[in-house]
Amino acid sequence: MRNDRQNLIVELTFNFSLKIIDFSESLRKVNYHLADQIFRSGTSIGANVREAQNAESKKDFIHKLKIAAKEGDEVQYWLELCSKSSHLPSNKELLSDIESIIKVLSKIISTSKNGAKIGQLSNHQIIKSKQNVRQDWNS
Repeated sequence: MRNDRQNLIVELTFNFSLKIIDFSESLRKVNYHLADQIFRSGTSIGANVREAQNAESKKDFIHKLKIAAKEGDEVQYWLELCSKSSHLPSNKELLSDIESIIKVLSKIISTSKNGAKIGQLSNHQIIKSKQNVRQDWNS
């Protein structure tokens, strides 16, 4: 059963999905197929993170978060392609967001693999991970 307490990775990925929807709509006018790829992979991250909240086991939880991380890598690729192409619009905020999300997901996965039980990774640990990511960017 899903735990409805505040969960930062769920919120991060949900808000990212909303931004992806807006970006893919603007991109759709230029390149429908690429917009569709970005829409599907970008919104899939949050869906998989949300699904992980209902995991049947720690193994299932980790598996769903790994899928979310893979989708994150895919959407990062498409966003980088947009940023490097002179024919496509780009969005630096989305690139920054997805880098943060990927790092937070990696931290949750590694912490879960190293013995934490589902739900033991606190919002404090997620916030700390996110702060470390921001410090890395500012260096």
